[in-house]
Amino acid sequence: MKVKAAVTREKGKLAIETVELAEPKAGEVLVKMVASGICHTDTAVIEQYLPVTFPVVAGHEGVGIVEKVGPGVTSLKAGDRVVLTFPSCGTCAHCEEAHPYSCDDNFTMLFGGKFRDGTTRMTTGDGKNVGTMFMQSSFATYAIATEDNAIKVDVDADDLKKLCSLGCGVQTGAGAVLNRMKPRPGSSIAIFGCGAVGLAGIMAAKISGCSTIIAIHGSKGREEALAFGATHTINGRKEDTVARVKEITGGKGVNYALESSGQPPLAVTMLQCMAKEGLAVTVSVTAGAEVPVALEPLIMNPSVSFAGCVEGHSNPKVFIPEMVRLWKEGKLPVDKMNKYYKFDEIEKAFEESHTGGVLKPILVF
Repeated sequence: MKVKAAVTREKGKLAIETVELAEPKAGEVLVKMVASGICHTDTAVIEQYLPVTFPVVAGHEGVGIVEKVGPGVTSLKAGDRVVLTFPSCGTCAHCEEAHPYSCDDNFTMLFGGKFRDGTTRMTTGDGKNVGTMFMQSSFATYAIATEDNAIKVDVDADDLKKLCSLGCGVQTGAGAVLNRMKPRPGSSIAIFGCGAVGLAGIMAAKISGCSTIIAIHGSKGREEALAFGATHTINGRKEDTVARVKEITGGKGVNYALESSGQPPLAVTMLQCMAKEGLAVTVSVTAGAEVPVALEPLIMNPSVSFAGCVEGHSNPKVFIPEMVRLWKEGKLPVDKMNKYYKFDEIEKAFEESHTGGVLKPILVF
């Protein structure tokens, strides 16, 4: 079938084209896209910071309605509303332990450009195979996804577009807190970076019952942080972050911290802000940046743990429905971060995202 897709043929450029989309194969589903979020990982693909092969269609925060299922699909049917997320092999030891975020084939499945059978599902008008991202490529009017990365959700069709970020950005930030840290009620936490991922972490910290939630950001974002549940803010460009955190916590430091900005020097600052037996988690890094190995804070405070976290330590089949429940209860108001764009405004959406003019751009088809 012919569909519209935002195709990247060369570094840094994309254009909406008509492409041919194949039928779903075994274990796959055809999804009529309703909307797709834009995430910094999409930029990493389009700018080729990641080793992807062009042409490719990016997009990995899609939501839509299942239109057709391939052979062997049992958990989804036509008409189901789904949030698209990251795929996993389902057979490695990590997947069998319900830890799909640690799948042995994780990187290849996300950025290798092909489905499990080693082929693609899109073809350009001039006959070139188009690579996939996250086995969904949601910057298109229709997408082929897999049964395991299309998560059925119980929401009205009109609400689907509000929940795009559950597939990656919010899953990353909220999951880092709820699944990786699991903060104790009454504990303290610092969130470095107040973009969509960091704000999701703030919402999750509030859900967890943290009594002190410190948001560290630059000139923008701190007001939004307060609105989403932060109890204190620090302007990291103008204030001494470590001194302010110690002041707020009575000299002890924070029990938990999340670094979501992707700026390696902040990982060092984060470790210097930790209380004894604290847990510091990082979820991203800027492409091409040199990551310092900061041993001094760990030597001086040896009971601190420093950990990475991919896709919120999440099992999407469990965690995405849980996030939907929290959203329905008003505890995870992710839609308040959204700004909506028509599909043909995709370049404007990316531009406003890069300049900080919008927290979470959403393309609506």
